Amino acid sequence: MLYRVAVWAIAAVLAVWPVRSGIDAGTLDEFSAVPATLTPANEQVQDRVQDRVQHRVQDQAQDESGHQAGDQAAAIAAAPSVNVEAQDHSAIDDEAAMPTAALDPAPPVQPPQLTPPVAEPFGLAAAPVGGGDVVTKWSGVEARIHADNAILARCRDGAQNCPKAAQDFLAIIAQGRKLDGRARVGVINRAVNLAIEPMSDMAQWGVPDRWSPPLETFTTGHGDCEDYAIAKYVALTAAGVAAADVKLVIVRNLAVNEDHAVAAVRMDGDWIVLDNRWLTMVEDVDMPKVIPLFVLDDQGVRRFSPPALIGSRRQTTSPASVGF
Repeated sequence: MLYRVAVWAIAAVLAVWPVRSGIDAGTLDEFSAVPATLTPANEQVQDRVQDRVQHRVQDQAQDESGHQAGDQAAAIAAAPSVNVEAQDHSAIDDEAAMPTAALDPAPPVQPPQLTPPVAEPFGLAAAPVGGGDVVTKWSGVEARIHADNAILARCRDGAQNCPKAAQDFLAIIAQGRKLDGRARVGVINRAVNLAIEPMSDMAQWGVPDRWSPPLETFTTGHGDCEDYAIAKYVALTAAGVAAADVKLVIVRNLAVNEDHAVAAVRMDGDWIVLDNRWLTMVEDVDMPKVIPLFVLDDQGVRRFSPPALIGSRRQTTSPASVGF
């Protein structure tokens, strides 16, 4: 009897062992509950055990395949959809949008270089002057110009007691205001030259040098070179020329060896000289036989630093008087 039981047990183990070797370790506990006593029919026991094992294996394989299929379906559903056609067009568009300049860059466009206007007449540097005879005279005449401007303002407002000198001077300014550019400057230059008769300060005032404001000069009708230049300076600025473009310039006239005053106006970057000795307007570089000494405007007095060739000639640094 014991012999038969042992044979049946060995037969059951041999029937189960090949199948169990491929089962996940987590399922081994189920087979520990198989009863030790089996029916006498060896073949029936073996068949039932084998069928049970095969069902277990098939069920697990189906579960695993189902889980894998579900995982794959979830992964596919979660993945972003890709439009192949749109992706191809996007790549083409990106390539078309690529700047060709990066492959062959063009040279940068340089802004046009404009020649800056010459700051001072004669194209020379000038340094401020803190004192001296020229500074004293210019400061004195500037104060009197301000007084003249107050009279001119009252005359513009229709004051009945407007001096004739102010009326004549305002008429010249009005002529200039009607014109622009070189025409404006030419009208004022000509009108002032014709309105004043040349006379030395000694003959008119009994002093070597006197600088007069416009209304004093138009009242007497006489004056020398600086009186002409001062009247033109005031008339040009009153007619609309920018104050930075109008200067009073003192030069050394080498022809007669005396100092001379002129007005200078900047037009189109060039300085035009207005001289009482002629009606023609000439550029500063065309002034014959002169050495620039001082430049005067609403910013004060500055002394020129002439080149060596001009500076080697005799010049006065603080003129005691200015000629015609």
